Amino acid sequence: MPNPTAAILIIGNEVLSGRTADANLNHLARRLGECGINLEECRVVKDVPDAIITAVNALRTQYTYVFTTGGIGPTHDDITIPTIAQAFGVAVERNLQVETKLREYYASRLAPAALRMADYPAGARVVWHGEQFAPGCIMENVIIMAGQPRIMQIMLEAALPMLTQGEPMHTRQIDVWVYESAIAEALESIQNRFPDVDIGSYPYRIEGRPGTALVARGLNPETVEEAFTAIKTLLENVGAETRAA
Repeated sequence: MPNPTAAILIIGNEVLSGRTADANLNHLARRLGECGINLEECRVVKDVPDAIITAVNALRTQYTYVFTTGGIGPTHDDITIPTIAQAFGVAVERNLQVETKLREYYASRLAPAALRMADYPAGARVVWHGEQFAPGCIMENVIIMAGQPRIMQIMLEAALPMLTQGEPMHTRQIDVWVYESAIAEALESIQNRFPDVDIGSYPYRIEGRPGTALVARGLNPETVEEAFTAIKTLLENVGAETRAA
């Protein structure tokens, strides 16, 4: 069976305005790859209901899973939960277990707005994680998580066992001091020989010296290793010096 596919929907004006640098995409991409869930698309939208609804409804029909980050806190601009409920055509319901958990955690510090974090789309599965803060949830194939990186990562780890996983991606990488253009044609030939391996070439410059990171990724470890061996042979033939880690 082919691996499940996924998209990430980052929700937040602060990301689009440049005020906050997103730190979740890289972590999600790596963890999903390790779990055999192929990440194929990422979108960023503002905290605007129509934009969120349009994106959620488009992505959830195209991919096995949609992971959303951001907009599930207690403030006025945390609109992800009611908006996704609207996208699915369901009401928002208070989860009494989560409400009890929040009341115990906040105690005398409890503000009425904090209880909004106990609200979920009707029919959503609560993703319990054992921490003091409110859980995330899964609405059909949409995994709804916080935008704060540490909390998002905890929610993600709690949600992953609830999802169908596939074969993990196998990756080999080598960094060399060589112009990308010097190996482009030969690298394309290797890619054509191994169509099931994703071969990436990523140039950089360190203290004025040009280098290139070469990455081979695929589901079959033997095929990835064959392609990587071909890449190393190419680099030896052009006399490329390996960059120390």
